[in-house]
Amino acid sequence: MLIGELSRHTGVSTRLLRYYEEQGLLEAARGPNGYRDYADDAVTTVRQVRALLRAGLSTDVIREILPCARGELPEFNWCVDVRAILDRELAAADARIDDLRRGRETLAGYLPTP
Repeated sequence: MLIGELSRHTGVSTRLLRYYEEQGLLEAARGPNGYRDYADDAVTTVRQVRALLRAGLSTDVIREILPCARGELPEFNWCVDVRAILDRELAAADARIDDLRRGRETLAGYLPTP
């Protein structure tokens, strides 16, 4: 399928699809005319990438775990290191939340009590 078709099927802009390809998240063959030609499963791949981005993962992390993803949600085949990678990302997210809470408490402390 051509990039415009993939864009229509997924609701993702062609510019973003090219970016995913540059990041190694999406593959396309090239036709004789030089146009990108995506396999039918590219729709699922794009939806997986979008879901993992919404979960707060970077494209570097997604590139590592994407080969183990299946389904649009996605679910994972527990390939080597996927559990460790996701555990590491979850710990980092928890640390960011703790930092935000401390910052919020400090900020709230500057306000007068009603």
